[in-house]
Amino acid sequence: MAMAELSAPKTTSTFLNSSSRLRLSSKLHLSNHFRHLLLPPLHTAPNSKISCSVSQNQAPVAVQENGLVKTKKECYGVFCLTYDLKAEEQTKSWKKLINIAVSGAAGMISNHLLFKLASGAVFGPDQPIALKLLGSERSIQALEGVAMELEDSLFPLLREVDIGTDPYEIFQDVEWAILIGAKPRGPGMERADLLDINGQIFAEQGKALNKVASPDVKVLVVGNPCNTNALICLKNAPNIPAKNFHALTRLDENRAKCQLALKAGVFYDKVSNMTIWGNHSTTQVPDFLNAKINGVPVKEVITDHKWLEEGFTESVQKRGGLLIQKWGRSSAASTAVSIVDAIKSLVTPTPEGDWFSTGVYTDGNPYGIEEGLVFSMPCRSKGDGDYELVKDVEIDDYLRNRIAKSEAELLAEKRCVAHLTGEGIAYCDLGPVDTMLPGEV
Repeated sequence: MAMAELSAPKTTSTFLNSSSRLRLSSKLHLSNHFRHLLLPPLHTAPNSKISCSVSQNQAPVAVQENGLVKTKKECYGVFCLTYDLKAEEQTKSWKKLINIAVSGAAGMISNHLLFKLASGAVFGPDQPIALKLLGSERSIQALEGVAMELEDSLFPLLREVDIGTDPYEIFQDVEWAILIGAKPRGPGMERADLLDINGQIFAEQGKALNKVASPDVKVLVVGNPCNTNALICLKNAPNIPAKNFHALTRLDENRAKCQLALKAGVFYDKVSNMTIWGNHSTTQVPDFLNAKINGVPVKEVITDHKWLEEGFTESVQKRGGLLIQKWGRSSAASTAVSIVDAIKSLVTPTPEGDWFSTGVYTDGNPYGIEEGLVFSMPCRSKGDGDYELVKDVEIDDYLRNRIAKSEAELLAEKRCVAHLTGEGIAYCDLGPVDTMLPGEV
């Protein structure tokens, strides 16, 4: 059975590290249609908490005690069972359970990502996790299906699953938040419209993280336009360090490494020091100046410099669109892999002399990039979830001019969402050129 919890105006979910269960939580102010499906009309005392157990074939059952409506608590399958992780030989050496929130959890990217998280492929074979899955009212049934698949997969490290529609409940005490859910850009939609629509989503999620998440929560924004969505999110979460917010540009980095490897005739693990500068858009700058192949600068290995300056960048930008042409789907699986890579780069030490790309806050950067933006830059990590910007990079006139174009675009996007970041009245001057990456419309 799945648990449905409704609260007025908000409740927090409590989790026990020694138990495994699935719970379904959602807001009290659901649509009339959805409320009818979940719960018959009940009279409650002010600010009372309503919990109900929902089976696949039964209506919720509620009881009243001392004037308050309560329900018999039941849970879903294997996630009901209680485990003593210190009593078993396999689990007694495990680390403390961590809470991971994923928004857009019923979508295609999450369908690949969640199983990697639960398998231990991301945080390690001794790290138990609790998954907190955020969806919309329309996706509740799909989220239950996701939970059923997670249950059937028998992941020993997956100890808790919580699903719901209220970020103030789902984000409670999370140490990691992977924000995938966003409205896709449809035909005819202007980039400014997409910024406003999705910006409102990430403003609300930033407020929720600020209020209920762990104070040191790490936030990875995937939903596009991810750089400015990450900026909106962090501006609405002033209690969380700004450097804890990331915009996903790792898929761009992975694609760039692949294209360099193909051109050089080597396997892609020979490519290092790859940087994606700037925005996740067609103004992004795949940096071949500082990249290396077998430890040798790329420009010494690939002597076709015209291809590096033109064909290389274009091949990275158009990869997603080409993939859709080939099989009619977006790059959900490789995006999930890039999320895994991005997180692993923060929780494992960066190999000596190498670095990785991630969109982070520009305050204090050593490159002369305007402060107050979320901009993809080269980073290193000691494996503690934190990072530092790489100082020993070369920036020539060609690279600086390309970086400046992406910087200008992000400044324009920032002006367009000023009403969502607390910086005054929004003014959109994004220009006539569509910089959305092919394959993301």
